[in-house]
Amino acid sequence: MNKTSKIKVLLRMLVLVKPLTGFMALAVCLGTFGFLTAQFIPILGGYVVLTGLGYDTGLKFGTIVLLLVLFALLRSVFRFSEQRTNHYIAFTLLAIIRDKVFKALRRLCPAKLEGRDKGDLISLITSDVELLEVFYAHTISPICIAIITEMIMCFFIGSFHPMLGFVALAAFMIVGVVLPLLISKRSGTLGDDLRGELGELSAHMLESIRGIDEIQQYHHGESRLKEISDKTNALSLKQSVLNKLTGTNIALANTLIWLSDIVMLCVCYYLYFSGEIGFDGFLIPMIALMSSFGPVTALSALGTTIQSTVASGARVLAIIDEKPETEDVFGYEDISFDGAKADKVSFSYEDEIVLDDISMEINKNEIVGIVGPSGCGKSTLLKLFMRFWMTKEGQISVSGKNVENINTVNLRDIESYMTQETQIFKDTIAGNIRIGKLDATDEEVVEACKRASIHDFIMTLPKGYDTEVGELGSTLSGGERQRIGLARAFLHDAPFMLLDEPTSSLDSLNEAIILKALKEYSKNKAVLIVSHRPSTMCIADRTISMEPAHRMV
Repeated sequence: MNKTSKIKVLLRMLVLVKPLTGFMALAVCLGTFGFLTAQFIPILGGYVVLTGLGYDTGLKFGTIVLLLVLFALLRSVFRFSEQRTNHYIAFTLLAIIRDKVFKALRRLCPAKLEGRDKGDLISLITSDVELLEVFYAHTISPICIAIITEMIMCFFIGSFHPMLGFVALAAFMIVGVVLPLLISKRSGTLGDDLRGELGELSAHMLESIRGIDEIQQYHHGESRLKEISDKTNALSLKQSVLNKLTGTNIALANTLIWLSDIVMLCVCYYLYFSGEIGFDGFLIPMIALMSSFGPVTALSALGTTIQSTVASGARVLAIIDEKPETEDVFGYEDISFDGAKADKVSFSYEDEIVLDDISMEINKNEIVGIVGPSGCGKSTLLKLFMRFWMTKEGQISVSGKNVENINTVNLRDIESYMTQETQIFKDTIAGNIRIGKLDATDEEVVEACKRASIHDFIMTLPKGYDTEVGELGSTLSGGERQRIGLARAFLHDAPFMLLDEPTSSLDSLNEAIILKALKEYSKNKAVLIVSHRPSTMCIADRTISMEPAHRMV
């Protein structure tokens, strides 16, 4: 990521703060007062010394002691309030960002998320978003606080002599601006690389966990473990480089602070012995500078942390900004189902043509079967009817209306789609089936399960429909998961059902029961079914054969 891109990312992240501008201003004020009270505690101590030496400071000893106690108390109040406000801002913004990310993922699926590493997405949703807390809680307001606080201290120190104010300003600029920029430049793209490799490691780990059975069966454990170790070591190496930069940054900051104190001491010594300032002008500016590096020390650490933060922000914003393959449609009058049609449809994934000039018509009261070799575009055609993808040429229509001009919610109500692999959620069996119709009654769920030939199996379980199925349906067989998918489709009760290999994992008995249910279901409705099994195609009123169209554009 180049410098311009990083600045754009930071500006975009700043825009998100706009709804909480008032809270951010409050945090800056609280933080400024907090640092000033902390910095003036040792300064007041200097005034105590001057008072003890007989200098007229304009403040009585009792007043100074009272101010010391008051500032000590206020420092804790201001510090606590500033941290609480900053973290309220940060976690509120994280909630807003997560909401934006989930909305973006919903818009992008399924087309833009097919083939994407799920582990990388999990890393983005969790660790990348979480890392933005550093920016909102420990970057924005500290920068503002440092600018305001150090300007006040420069004017205060400069009130004794302008040269002292310039020395303080130079010291603050070197520690709080020059050093972070140098460290940031030295770290280069390390933050980007670190976040990218962390996402890859998460994806690899998730894949390894899901494929643990196959890994063990084919004795792939050692090689898989080596791959994980290599990725972990590469990540650790980059993290160690970042840690070294952080350590170097801290050491340089402390060295620069020490040198700044020496320079201030020399300048004060020169001005004092040249008669341009008194002893108070020698003592107080020295104490003031030594106690004033807190805000810029916080900034000096940004040279390393900001890299990872910007990298995470870029990954998050990229998801939010990504354009979906199809936008939700609304604003049209809802329609009812009266047949569907594909008219000279062509489609390609990037440069690979999958469908070429395909036409077919599906009427009510019939079951249409689609057959053909793997990869000929059968599943893709169903996705086009669902408007998951948009045709490159030709038109998909439902009830004589282009699907691009049908309200998305209306289209989803009209159509019921069962994929080749049924997604099972970590929930009860009833909860998984109710995805087809969230407000379905128990009786409707049972009826759908009977049609899908899974009711009898469910009733053999100790908790029946309330049985937890485990993550990804790990407690269910392939056939049981498939029948749950069918039950969802039956429960949705749409007039146009699209089924992709609905019986591939079923035995002949259950297949026969389901096919009978489908035959009954097709009355006054339409079913478009894709299958390689001749027994499944027996229920089709007519069959359409598709041939591969794979070629490069």
